[in-house]
Amino acid sequence: MAEDQVASAQLLRNFAPLDAMKRENLAALAKKVSVRALSAGRVLFNQGDTDKRTVWLVSGAVEVNENERNIGVLRAGTPETRNPLYPKLPRRVTVRAVDDITFLSIESDLLDVMITWDQTGTYEVEELQATLQAVGSDDWMTTILQTSAFHRIPPANIQAIFQRLQRRPSKAGEVVIKQGDEGDYFYIIVNGKCAVTRETPLSRDGIKLAELGVGDSFGEEALIAEAKRNATITMMTDGVLMRLNKQDFRELMNEPLLQWVSIEQARAIIARGGRWLDVRLPSEHQTLSIEGAVNVPLYLIRLKLSTLDRNTPYVAYCDTGRRSSAAAYILVERGFDAYVLTGGMNSDGGLPLTRGGPAPKP
Repeated sequence: MAEDQVASAQLLRNFAPLDAMKRENLAALAKKVSVRALSAGRVLFNQGDTDKRTVWLVSGAVEVNENERNIGVLRAGTPETRNPLYPKLPRRVTVRAVDDITFLSIESDLLDVMITWDQTGTYEVEELQATLQAVGSDDWMTTILQTSAFHRIPPANIQAIFQRLQRRPSKAGEVVIKQGDEGDYFYIIVNGKCAVTRETPLSRDGIKLAELGVGDSFGEEALIAEAKRNATITMMTDGVLMRLNKQDFRELMNEPLLQWVSIEQARAIIARGGRWLDVRLPSEHQTLSIEGAVNVPLYLIRLKLSTLDRNTPYVAYCDTGRRSSAAAYILVERGFDAYVLTGGMNSDGGLPLTRGGPAPKP
């Protein structure tokens, strides 16, 4: 297979519904799309496939088969191939390359968000990017829009978020948020890099936990949980941050993402293969916990994401719902299916509690 090539806005305009998008939005989308190649005889997608991709044929021809019976051939450049190839899921046909072909493939949720934004947003991408001037933003807006979190935020909220974001240039070495301070803003990195450190009794200078780059966000835990900052974020390079104040963050981003469930609803999720996620401290978990729960403390949740199964729904809980709502937001923001137990362990309803013992492994 030939090497993928970046698509151009001019190419995307040959296809529906991309041809109806505003110029600047289409240009932003083009940076995230590649023209891919497939050799003759190979399958583009199979009947029954459920992968969320929207596909257009750029060059060559494909044969279409339904229940192993050929029902036609489609050629690039015809009216039929201006539209996506059989977008309904699960796919009802198998599409195979007749000769060497090239095609466009866009993650369907990203496409839906971008088209919705294009049709509802009066605050243009171009307008906001102009405020950044020459900061080398690497199209951070599209990076943010394609995250799982933004797929679940109403379009009107997305528009309001970008209108209310405040630009903040920052210098290397500058402390953006300090461990122990009150939470005031949610941040998105537009340009540059940040270091995440946490002070411990054994290290007053702080242990470096992670590095963050363009498109990464931070600061949400303290805003959701009404708690102190649990880490220090320091600029590693000169850069630009966009920030959203606490009230706007909670109304526009936090509330639409969180899914609160009752004990009965939580039990149904667990019965379908979900797992309880205890985000309290290990000492709290060992004293009293829900039977079978995985214990990942809130302050470690970002570092332990790789230990959690993205195909498993998680019902997060703490004592009250405050810490677990912050944990669930982080999980959902990163593509997990996560819920919050309303009222936490203080809820009435006969939770299957157990005392003592180590937490099961994720």
